[in-house]
Amino acid sequence: MDLSCFKAYDLRGRVPDQLNPILAEKIGRAYVEITGAKKVIVGYDIRLSSPEIAEALSSGLMAAGADVFDIGLCGTEQVYFATSHYQMDGGIMVTASHNPKDHNGMKMVGPESRPISSDNGLNDIRDRVLEPFSDAAEQGKYETLEVMSAYVDHLLGYIDAGSLKPMTIVCNAGNGGAGLVIDELEQHLPFDFIKVHHEADGHFPNGVPNPILPENRSATADAVLQNGAAMGIAWDGDYDRCFFFDETGRFIEGYYIVGLLADQFLRKTGGGKVIHDPRLTWNTLDLVEAAGGEAIESKTGHAFIKQRMRDEDAVYGGEMSAHHYFRDFAYCDSGMIPWLLVAERLCQSGQTLSSLIDARIEAYPASGEINRTISDPPKVIAAIEARYGVGAKSVSHVDGLSVEFDNWRFNLRMSNTEPVVRLNVEARGDKALMEAKTEELLAEMERLNA
Repeated sequence: MDLSCFKAYDLRGRVPDQLNPILAEKIGRAYVEITGAKKVIVGYDIRLSSPEIAEALSSGLMAAGADVFDIGLCGTEQVYFATSHYQMDGGIMVTASHNPKDHNGMKMVGPESRPISSDNGLNDIRDRVLEPFSDAAEQGKYETLEVMSAYVDHLLGYIDAGSLKPMTIVCNAGNGGAGLVIDELEQHLPFDFIKVHHEADGHFPNGVPNPILPENRSATADAVLQNGAAMGIAWDGDYDRCFFFDETGRFIEGYYIVGLLADQFLRKTGGGKVIHDPRLTWNTLDLVEAAGGEAIESKTGHAFIKQRMRDEDAVYGGEMSAHHYFRDFAYCDSGMIPWLLVAERLCQSGQTLSSLIDARIEAYPASGEINRTISDPPKVIAAIEARYGVGAKSVSHVDGLSVEFDNWRFNLRMSNTEPVVRLNVEARGDKALMEAKTEELLAEMERLNA
């Protein structure tokens, strides 16, 4: 049996050769045997193969003795919400997020929506799939569960509805599931939504929803300009990530959104801890300190961030990759809470999104993440450290290599999945220095890779 769909944090593979209903049924059985779960939430995304895979998964869960609570077509965060809110033993979302349309996968959580990844159960589930199964003495029950109304109420709890004013917002669901939630939220908000690629459609008539790809951004940016919108928002397929465009149609780097959300959240909570990743940090550190919070660095990746948030009881966590985590959302990531907070900030401040962001880009210009294919990443990173570590203010290995000087810093890290290194460079108020150092580092990497 091909089990290549099991990854470090989740399952993803091509349908039907790497993931199919037969394997899904076995995964359901293995999940119950390994976790001991008795009550499990199951949801699925808009992919054409998702209902059949979710049904087979549910059959396996019930055959192993677990009760299934089917929440139907949804986003990943609704599985997180339902598992935590209804105090279930676990939850499984059938999704391949922004992978090609012939792929599918699963994201698994345990009690309180704690992630299940390779180091705490996912590998055990994979290994158990290969062994024979026998049915539980008592089969589990199946029932559907409506969670949208409780979920929408929860989302609205993050903002002060009284401070909201009418404004035009472009929303691009990319034919994923986000449009279903926008339609529900719309009834409670004074905003005029311009809906782009709004209908959920697993054929992906406008391409796979992945707004991080530059070629996928123009539909949102153009709609912002055509409609004079205050901002644009675009989501990936299972809408656990959201991406922002200001009123000029400019795509905003996720790094600056982390700082904006940290600031907005700390204003509400009157302080608290904020978790951030090590790739780009200075803007976040500056804003968190100014808002009376404490910034704490964590290794990149949702399993690491969520665990660190629990350990520190942090109010908010953000990654520049557009994942945003919230304590009151079971420490999980949401693609809906962030844009509600940004919309609230625009209403309360009377400022444009570009003016809020421009000041931060000017203070801390950044390269954005640059990927390079390298034949021997550890060798290249070690050589870069040998050269730049001498005379540096600090050198850190929380995640890859971070080297800091008085006026500029960089992070260089290996991809977990491909022979690629990822470079991020930032400077203090000096765009020319940032650009020069970025070019210098890229040239050095190319020389070392020759």
